[in-house]
Amino acid sequence: MNEENELSYFKGGLAIGVSLGIISGIASTLWYQKKRTLDADLVLENVKNAFLKEGPIEGSWIEFEKKPLRKFAVHSKTYNGGISRLEDGVMVQYEFIADAFTGTVIDVKRIKD
Repeated sequence: MNEENELSYFKGGLAIGVSLGIISGIASTLWYQKKRTLDADLVLENVKNAFLKEGPIEGSWIEFEKKPLRKFAVHSKTYNGGISRLEDGVMVQYEFIADAFTGTVIDVKRIKD
């Protein structure tokens, strides 16, 4: 009878340990997904693909260092980059700011010569 109690305690402790392990694993995965940023190369490829829908591009660049951006109450980290292409025989350059977490383009500016 004493062995049955010890086995019961062991099973209970094992069940609690496994449950805590699963819960902490799920919580840490969700936290990591929220804090993870996209690779700068992937963000640049997405921006280039959007520009390619309107015509060919000549060059592109992106800064790998994430920079903080604050617009009113919203705080985020961003990548800065640029695209150049020919428009009506003239080289035109664009600068963009993209969210590092989602890859969404926040702003695009045409650089005036």
